[in-house]
Amino acid sequence: MVRTALRKVGDKVLMGRAQRGIFAGRHIQFGNNVSEDGGNKTRRHWKPNVQEKRLFSYILDRQIQVKVTTHALRCIDKAGGIDEYFLKTPYQKMDTKMGLVWKAKIEKLYEEVGQTGGYAFLQPKDEAKVEQEFKELKLDEREVKRQMYDWSKKLKQIEERKDNQINDEEGHEEGAGIGEGSSHVKVHEQMVANS
Repeated sequence: MVRTALRKVGDKVLMGRAQRGIFAGRHIQFGNNVSEDGGNKTRRHWKPNVQEKRLFSYILDRQIQVKVTTHALRCIDKAGGIDEYFLKTPYQKMDTKMGLVWKAKIEKLYEEVGQTGGYAFLQPKDEAKVEQEFKELKLDEREVKRQMYDWSKKLKQIEERKDNQINDEEGHEEGAGIGEGSSHVKVHEQMVANS
């Protein structure tokens, strides 16, 4: 049953459903289950771990919903995104129809963008400058939120409570025995005053 849905291309066995996703070379594998005691072999197969994901394409400015193997997801992450994965992977390694279609489409769009000058890629110095400005913007945003929610007063109150607790603990340590500074004396004085 499984073999009827497969076709052989060269030395690879391709699944029919692999044509509708990005499988990055992962397909059904065949082998044996080997029993521990007798070494009996039973034929079996392993299917790839396929997930349905939405991957964001910057050139298309939208998400692509696609069936993709976990190996392909790692390859996409390593390449830097779905666009870069399609651009960097050669046509020989694209073994699915869907992958070939998306690769051709994205390459065409990148060529058009390159001709019109739609995107300007930043030099490393400029990138560092943009990152620094972004960090400063984040810090300013945090300050505004603190002022808006009056965090400065709350932080001062929390610090004062901590200081008071530390002072109380130091006072208890100094007069740890029963004596004038002890809480036992205060309780005894209250009991005498109440009676």
